[in-house]
Amino acid sequence: MNTRPIRIRDFIRDADNWLYAIAAYDTIGGAGCVLRYIPDPSGERVDPKGIRYRKVDFGEAYALIAAKKPSYSGLVHRVPLSDIVEILKPDEHLARLAAEDERVQRLKEIFALPDGSFGVTGSMLCGIAGSGSDIDCVVYGSNFAHAQQKLRQGIESGLIEDLDERLWKSVYKKRNPDLGYEEFLLHEQRKWNRGQIDGTYFDLLYSRSYDDLPGFVMKKGTVIGRDTIQATVSGDQFSFDSPAIYEIDHPKIRRVLSFTHTYTGQAIKGERIEAQGIVEQHGNEQWLIVGTTREAKGEFIRSLTLLEKNT
Repeated sequence: MNTRPIRIRDFIRDADNWLYAIAAYDTIGGAGCVLRYIPDPSGERVDPKGIRYRKVDFGEAYALIAAKKPSYSGLVHRVPLSDIVEILKPDEHLARLAAEDERVQRLKEIFALPDGSFGVTGSMLCGIAGSGSDIDCVVYGSNFAHAQQKLRQGIESGLIEDLDERLWKSVYKKRNPDLGYEEFLLHEQRKWNRGQIDGTYFDLLYSRSYDDLPGFVMKKGTVIGRDTIQATVSGDQFSFDSPAIYEIDHPKIRRVLSFTHTYTGQAIKGERIEAQGIVEQHGNEQWLIVGTTREAKGEFIRSLTLLEKNT
């Protein structure tokens, strides 16, 4: 068993061959994760051992856990460390995946990041990727900013394909945010965390380096109510993390947190933002939470500074 700390973007397998995506840095009460793939004789995905799998969506994942493994139920699924039979770490499997897939090899060469700072997660890491699967890249710690620069340079030089309007609209439909398409696109295009390689969509996902641990502890605070605020971002070091964390200057709210990928990297230090969500009390601080539901309807983060520059 791998003894290095569990981080988001890792995957774990239990004794029933259920595969979970790690969604929390802390292991209080077990590894914090979300069920993603289960064995199914009629499943379209097949692992190297010949086991067929199918992907489960968010709602079904929580329903399955509640019905079959209720002791794992919680804000995220909590799998006892003793129930984990395998830990899959994206950075540690990169060499294998690059040898198996030319696209991964090319991405590895384009980003040219130090060993241990780049990897591939998702179905590819689990050995059950389909022909149409996306490539979910992971970059650790401060190397994420370098990867963003490499992605931008790759698109500008033609090594990496940019997203066309059809694909951007597909991403928008999938995210279904409380922002108009043009506003969504304005925020997304400056993040430099999406591209295509040989026609295959890929994204760059952030995870903390081991030096940045311990990370955020996944714990729900006391709900105070809903609010819409405007504030200046005073800290964005973990704006691409999960949850995305924005330290802000505001008379009441200390942080804005996003639990939906839509609003990661949404604003930069020094920018003025507008955010709408649920206010929670955490110790002596109040945090505004965005992404309290899967689609985060009625919840958003927008950079007013960015919008003003583009009006």
